[in-house]
This record gives sequence, C-alpha cells and structure tokens, in this order.
Amino acid sequence: MNALRNKVQLIGRVGQDPEILNLETGKKLAKFSIATNENFTNAKGEKVEHTDWHNIVAWGKTAEIIEKFVNKGKEVAVEGKLTNRSWEDKDGQKRYTTEVVCNELLLLSK
Repeated sequence: MNALRNKVQLIGRVGQDPEILNLETGKKLAKFSIATNENFTNAKGEKVEHTDWHNIVAWGKTAEIIEKFVNKGKEVAVEGKLTNRSWEDKDGQKRYTTEVVCNELLLLSK
C-alpha cells in the first residue's frame, strides 16, 4: 500500500506554454498548469461546468519531453505527487502553493 500514498493522476488541458528553466546544475525544470473540468447538474436542474487549475512541475527527462512536445491547449495525463511549499514575496508576505511533481506524462492530443 505504500505505492498508493500521495499519488495524483490528472487529465486536463495545458493552460499556457510551459516555462522551461535550465538550472546551473545542468538539470531542466518545467512548470505549467492544466485545467480539469467537471460537469454536473445543480439543485435547480441547471447544467454547471466547473474548472479547477493545477500547477505542475517536472524535472530532468520529463521536463525535456515537456519542452519538446507540450504546448498550450494540449490534453495531457499527469501522474505524480502533491507537494506544498512556501516563500516570502517582495512585500515580506508569506505565500503558499500546492503543486503536482510530475513523474509520468502521457500526451493525449496531437
């Protein structure tokens, strides 16, 4: 059961072209977001579409694949784990974010 802990699988569309960073260590980092949609009927009988945005980060070979093949509008399946991090912005305010660290990527659209 350890393999099932902190595992995320999402299918969605890429919101903007990935940001690719080449780090001093020689590693690549890819950052992008995907939108997932949910359709349902509310209590009033109205059809509702709800969109959630998810921040994705990927390292190394996965980042290289993202750089070559992923762009805005592509449908992708992402598998990874949730991570939380915090930082201080330029005004000294503490900020928090949750990201999916992608370890597998599947391209679903051409």
